Amino acid sequence: MKKILVSIVVIIFASVYLPLKAQTQKVDDCDFFDSVVNNHNQLFQSSCIPSTVEMVLKYCKVVSPDFYDLQQDWKNKIDGSFLNFDKTELYGVTFFHQFDLPRNADFPIDSLFQTIEKELKAGRKVIISLPSDMGWHMFVVHKQTADGEFVSYSKQASHTLILRNTKEIVRKVNGTDIMTYSVRKKD
Repeated sequence: MKKILVSIVVIIFASVYLPLKAQTQKVDDCDFFDSVVNNHNQLFQSSCIPSTVEMVLKYCKVVSPDFYDLQQDWKNKIDGSFLNFDKTELYGVTFFHQFDLPRNADFPIDSLFQTIEKELKAGRKVIISLPSDMGWHMFVVHKQTADGEFVSYSKQASHTLILRNTKEIVRKVNGTDIMTYSVRKKD
């Protein structure tokens, strides 16, 4: 009788708890795309750097969904880089420029990919610079797929850009730089 009762409890627990856990993970996965990326815009042709920083701040929920102050300040600045945000704290989030190295055969691509994987596993996004039709464009690495590739998002005006071959692109250009961040713990 005890075995039957334990089996019933296990079945009830599994049928109630496990689907809830899966649903929660799916909602969290969609949360970045649905609540941040789809509701965000790149306001100026050359404001992709502050645009991706704003997406990270929105993901961290430290600014409102209608926050565009960084792009408004930046406008169409063409001489900016990740260095403009390196070691800068914004709303409790500090950004760090990494892998600012020559893009060549000596670039530590494996180390770059390991850094991105570590950040994603910790629940943080990574801002990455990738080649585009107009030179370079910034994306936010959102997740790693089962086959090991990175999925990245960006915006051009209100148009959403999705890359499902981020690693392949980085390999073709012999590396790139990224921005990671840390969130100050609330008191």
